[in-house]
Amino acid sequence: MRFFTALDIAPEQRRQIAELRSNLPGATWTPVENYHLTLRFLGEIRSRAMAEEIDFALMRIESKPFTLHLGGTGIFHTPRGDKLWIGVQPNDTLTLLQSRIESAMRRIGLPPEKRRFQPHISIAHMEAGADAMAARWMQVHNLLHLEPMPVDRFTLFQSHLSSDAPVYENCAEYLLDRRFAAVI
Repeated sequence: MRFFTALDIAPEQRRQIAELRSNLPGATWTPVENYHLTLRFLGEIRSRAMAEEIDFALMRIESKPFTLHLGGTGIFHTPRGDKLWIGVQPNDTLTLLQSRIESAMRRIGLPPEKRRFQPHISIAHMEAGADAMAARWMQVHNLLHLEPMPVDRFTLFQSHLSSDAPVYENCAEYLLDRRFAAVI
C-alpha cells in the first residue's frame, strides 16, 4: 500500500486550476480529482499494523486552521520527467503542520523525507523537449492568484497505480482543531 498525507484541494480551487489547462504541446494534464498538496510521502507500507500506527500518529497532530493562498507557476525537473506546478504563498502554519507530520512519522520508524518541503500542486507532466512551450505557459500564468482556500483538515491518501494516472483513495481525514472528530 502506497500512502501519502496531503491537503485535498477544495472544489472552487480545483475549478480555477482546471481552467488553466490548455493545448500545451507535450503536457499530460493531471486529472482534476488528483489535485492535492503533498505534505509527506509515506511510501510503501506493507503491514496493517504500521498503517494503524500511522493513523494513530496522525490523529494526534494538532494545528490551527489556516488559509492557503495559491499562486504562481513553476516546473520541477525530475528523473521521471518534468512537472508543471501551481505554487503556494509562504505560510508558517502550513510549514509547522508539515513539520509535525514529518516528526510524527519519524517517531514511528519511517525514514526521513529526503526532499525539502516545497508546497505545490502538480498540474501536468511534461514530455522531454517541451521546455520552451512550458516556459511560455509559465510566463503567461506566473502572476496567477487563486481564491484563498480555507484549510481545516489534512488527508491520508492511498495511491493505486494504473496505466493512465494514479487513483487516490481518501483513507482518513484529520481535523486540525481536535475539538471535533474527523476520521471517515
